Amino acid sequence: MTIFVPHYAMSGGTLLCLAADEVAMDENAVLGPVDPRIGEYPAASLLRVPRLKPPEEIDDETFVLVDIAAKAQTQMREFVTVLLRERMDAGRADRLARLLSEGTWTHDYPITFEQARELGLPVTPGMPAGIYRLMDLFPQAMPRRPSVAYVPVPYREEKKG
Repeated sequence: MTIFVPHYAMSGGTLLCLAADEVAMDENAVLGPVDPRIGEYPAASLLRVPRLKPPEEIDDETFVLVDIAAKAQTQMREFVTVLLRERMDAGRADRLARLLSEGTWTHDYPITFEQARELGLPVTPGMPAGIYRLMDLFPQAMPRRPSVAYVPVPYREEKKG
């Protein structure tokens, strides 16, 4: 199976790429880490809390989140390892699974074509022109808000006097 990545395949998109025999990437395309998130928090960051604070300073909800984070991280690492062992030796697959799933980078970290190749992923450069023609059939909606907004009030109170 060949996966085509014309722009980006982050998180779940990267999981699809890990299952592929070949990943054709545009020269500017990126993949991303597959580290799990628990709500708005990275699992890897939650797992650091018990090492940074004594138990009596951690609330019950955080303890539950840490437990879920540990399970989610283990599940993701094991799943990625299974995908990678089809294409590389077990030791290398385990190391790469840990790198991608255990919070080495932030969740939005861009893994470039060159880095993906260095990591041992089956990437090939270039994208068939037909992929771009297909994408042209599905234009993306423009955001309704400008990316830069004018705020007509001062950010700081002016000193009087």
